[in-house]
Amino acid sequence: MQNSFDMTTIVFAVLAAFVVWKLRSVLGTRNGAEKPPRNPFASREPGRFFGGRRGDAGNGDPANRVIPLPGSAEPPVATAPAKDDRWKPNAEPGSKAWAGLDAIAAADPAFAIKPFADGAKSAYEMIVTAFAEGNREVLRNLLAPEVFESFAAALAEREKRGEKVTTTFVSIDKVMIDDAGLNRRTAEIKIHFTSEMITATRDQGGTVIDGSPDKVVQIDDIWTFARDTGSRDPNWKLSATETAH
Repeated sequence: MQNSFDMTTIVFAVLAAFVVWKLRSVLGTRNGAEKPPRNPFASREPGRFFGGRRGDAGNGDPANRVIPLPGSAEPPVATAPAKDDRWKPNAEPGSKAWAGLDAIAAADPAFAIKPFADGAKSAYEMIVTAFAEGNREVLRNLLAPEVFESFAAALAEREKRGEKVTTTFVSIDKVMIDDAGLNRRTAEIKIHFTSEMITATRDQGGTVIDGSPDKVVQIDDIWTFARDTGSRDPNWKLSATETAH
């Protein structure tokens, strides 16, 4: 009985030794120098980091590394605004202005609402200030030729009467697009500006004949800016003015 047990033990020991040897011959042994298993979701191109260009070190922070999904050619640089928000807050969804902005963007893929709105605000303040000061050079650069002629004529009449205007901007509270569209290849955008300013007109003797040098008033203007989408000149110019009712 004892001999039978000893023989069985020996047989199993030999089998176990054979299995271990076979596994080692197939898998090998780990010596600490092996590469870690590859993440199938990791970028195949080294040096790609969030917020940097290929080859940037990403400030040494592994958390900044982009892990694109399989099949994506390049990691996203920035998240594009949702399509339904593309012209907010300067136009209302479903409005004529919204559709017009879509048409302008189709003709000029570089068009973007925020730079345009910021530029329009700056132009509005510059034009109003230049008109008050009689600065024709600034006006010439910002106005369409026919609008400049109208402004220049008004300045000539004012200067003939010896009147002077002072204008101080307090704020521009609203820049809302009332209408937009394409006239052939000319983009036209009508903007409703709501601003607060201090303005006064004085006669030759210095007497205030219009406005007040101390009172802040709300001004509502509707101005139209235009640009040839086929031109290499990126600048928009004031092409029409009207007063909101």
